[in-house]
Amino acid sequence: MAFLIDLSHTSHTRARTGIQRVSRGLLRDLGGGTLPICYDPYQRAWRGLAAWERANLAAQAPSRGRSARWPLGARFAGLLKRSRRPRSCLGEFSGALLVPEIFSPEVNAAWPALFENILGPRIAIFHDAIALKFPEFSSAGMAARFSGYMVELLAFDGIAATSQDSRTSLIKYWKWLGARNPPPVEALSLGIDPPTAEARVSLPSPPLKAPDSRPSILSVGTVEGRKNHGALLEACEGLWAAGRDFELRLIGLGHTQTGRAALDRIRRLQSVGRPLRYDGPADDPTLEAAYAACAFTVYPSLSEGFGMPVAESLLRGKPCVCLGTGALGEISQGGGCVPLAEVTAGALATAIGDLLAHPEELAALSAAASHRRFQNGVEYANKLAAWTATIARRDNPAFAFAKN
Repeated sequence: MAFLIDLSHTSHTRARTGIQRVSRGLLRDLGGGTLPICYDPYQRAWRGLAAWERANLAAQAPSRGRSARWPLGARFAGLLKRSRRPRSCLGEFSGALLVPEIFSPEVNAAWPALFENILGPRIAIFHDAIALKFPEFSSAGMAARFSGYMVELLAFDGIAATSQDSRTSLIKYWKWLGARNPPPVEALSLGIDPPTAEARVSLPSPPLKAPDSRPSILSVGTVEGRKNHGALLEACEGLWAAGRDFELRLIGLGHTQTGRAALDRIRRLQSVGRPLRYDGPADDPTLEAAYAACAFTVYPSLSEGFGMPVAESLLRGKPCVCLGTGALGEISQGGGCVPLAEVTAGALATAIGDLLAHPEELAALSAAASHRRFQNGVEYANKLAAWTATIARRDNPAFAFAKN
């Protein structure tokens, strides 16, 4: 099946957070017949991507920001092309529409102009309801936006959720709203790709060790409120104070709003000489070297829609300490994890301390992790395409488009 894939945000940022990675991966793995599009707010039209937008999608260097950026020249070009015609210059499309991003109110208001030209099913990927469940750990804009976004998903013909937990969250919310005739929601676990050939070539041989051969513990993920780095840092601070010798290495983009407290604490711990390394966002070779050097990983997140860093750790044979419920529980059930009932500082400290003190337990978990198998990106894309082919296009969905 041919796809139009909406990359209105991803094509305008070089950030590599989870949703951007999923979106780029789907463009690559769905095949050559997939056409990336975006909504141009300056032209006020749907269109194919320009060369500079495609370059953003192909960029390998990590970005220090996650916001969408439009060069001044692109803004002027859009304004010059603006007209009063319907907000789509793509024409009729016989295939399906795929929306893997959390779209904005502006994009939502432009759906009718695109939807009427799509002859196949219109599919959205639902990642999680975290901004609704934990508004205190989300940016103010996302927390205010999210309930409206979950309602707007009712206009699609089908929803592919990234886990059973995400599927349940969406269906429960629609039921609570009293939504009638909701679209079908299918749980399709994301694909996890092994390290690229370029990243493998760049790996040190033998793998780098932490200073003085102390064990290295790795945590990969955006530094933001719900990722719960504060609890991890508190746990490690207590272990260091008790004389435990290990290095904590953090990799991930820092969120300027919800991650501020954790970022400040990282700097304070570094200033007093604690063995704490924070790389910020990293490229693939750096990330692979960090995985190769670590003894195990810790992912202290309070809630996830899937839990990509946990699966990626296991794929590399590295055990992971993480929450044992929700979407993370779905991943941890297969072995190689230390699943926790709660990811408090105390629980994290106990789990980390036990693995440091008992190498035989760590070895058993490493063996279990090395036997874990995950579908890759192409397999996920194929399952998504096969499921999309079973979805009927709803000509008159129960939900009317929101007026923004």
